[in-house]
Amino acid sequence: MAAGDLARSFQDEATCPMCLEFFTDPVSIECGHNYCRACLSQCWGESEPKFSCPQCRVTILQRHLRPNYQLGNLVELVKCLRPPAGPVPEGQPGCKRHQEALKLFCQEDQAPICVVCDRSREHRAHTVVPIEEAAQEYKEKLQGALGLLREQLEEALGLRSEEEEKTAEWQRTVQAKREMIAGEFNKLHTLLREEEQLLLQRLAEEERETLQRLQENVTKLSQQSASLQQLIAEIEGKCQQLVAELLKDVKSTLSRSENMKLQGPEAICTDLQRGYKICLDLREALNRFAVDMTLDPDTANPWLVLSEDRKRVRDGDTRQDLPDNPERFDTSVCVLGAEGVTGGRRYWEVEVGDKTDWDLGICRESVSRKGEVTYTPENGYWVVLLRDGEYEAGTSPLLPLPVSARPSRVGVFLDYEAGKVSFYNVTDRSHLFTFTGTFSGMLCPFFSPGLDDGANTAPLTICPAPAHAGGNGGTMSWDSSPAALGGGIAGAAPCGVSGRGLHCTP
Repeated sequence: MAAGDLARSFQDEATCPMCLEFFTDPVSIECGHNYCRACLSQCWGESEPKFSCPQCRVTILQRHLRPNYQLGNLVELVKCLRPPAGPVPEGQPGCKRHQEALKLFCQEDQAPICVVCDRSREHRAHTVVPIEEAAQEYKEKLQGALGLLREQLEEALGLRSEEEEKTAEWQRTVQAKREMIAGEFNKLHTLLREEEQLLLQRLAEEERETLQRLQENVTKLSQQSASLQQLIAEIEGKCQQLVAELLKDVKSTLSRSENMKLQGPEAICTDLQRGYKICLDLREALNRFAVDMTLDPDTANPWLVLSEDRKRVRDGDTRQDLPDNPERFDTSVCVLGAEGVTGGRRYWEVEVGDKTDWDLGICRESVSRKGEVTYTPENGYWVVLLRDGEYEAGTSPLLPLPVSARPSRVGVFLDYEAGKVSFYNVTDRSHLFTFTGTFSGMLCPFFSPGLDDGANTAPLTICPAPAHAGGNGGTMSWDSSPAALGGGIAGAAPCGVSGRGLHCTP
């Protein structure tokens, strides 16, 4: 037997089977097995009625511990046979049990061990590799985890930036809506103060709720970013440590890095969800300026068919043989109201029903009636239109209009002196849009029923004015122009109608 194997056999015989250390004060029991006195006393306790050998499980009738002095002497001799401890590098911890250098790494226990630990029963059946080899393997794994964590951190910071920008945009949207509401109600506070406060409260609630959810997204992403930064710093620090410290709890560190999964922000709609409707009192106020309007047949495109009472207009199947007088639109399928406006305030409502295409508003009486029509205020048109299910203001470029409910009736309010024309969704009593400018000369109500494509056959119908309507203005000043939504009357790419089809002028 080799000397090393012989020394290892002596060490095994001098080792307590319970604590796996050299015997301390060894004692023998009836079955012949030996243990440290303290280990056996701790195993049996003080008041157990029966005892058994921890190894062979034989019942011990008498609790009589016989000191084994020979075994104790053997233990001292074996300790002398143990090879001298290897030098422990300066600054590197050694084995606390055997005061030797930690040169090996136990895969099962995930701990550095010395060569003596490797020979013990505790590690005999375990997979053991050189400590440098283990350190290199786990360092590569840590570097891989570090790359993934850095990618997640970059993504988290990007998402947080997007959420912060979304938050700022949401606040701008809310501010614009707040200004619109305040502008709508400022001149009508005596009639609509309670309604104004209700709408502002609803807006504040929606703002608070949505901002809270947006801020929660930002907070969660900030927390994830902080956690990722902390774990990255921990791993970077661990990679700089000495091998023994680097391998300490390394599996736990890797496990935490693998379980660190970035959670994206909750999808939050930043469109205003609630309807900010103007109550019926506002419509009653507008009706004070309602006029009993009719259509002017001398301006109607030859394809248009007007009712006998000149209250309805639709696109016909054939072109009528009508005189080409200067007032008539010859290309665009539109018609003007018979009553022009040179001052004061006017309000009228038009039934649009389920039509898929229409244009409504005002225009200067002096606009050209021949050739293509381009709807912009610069060309003398202040129009709101419906195209392909989208509601738009005829600015340049076209401005999409948010609509909470499909309007079956549209109200148009003209305040000549204020230079404002406002459009309302009568169906849900909400504001659609307000143009702001400077008017001069005569203005005429403008109508286009759109082309009949099989789904747009219904006519536009001018609704009768209420019996109590004033009709010519009055002394009440009413501002229907939200500054945030009014403007927009310059640019290019307006829409209009040409011939028998729609067109967009580039």
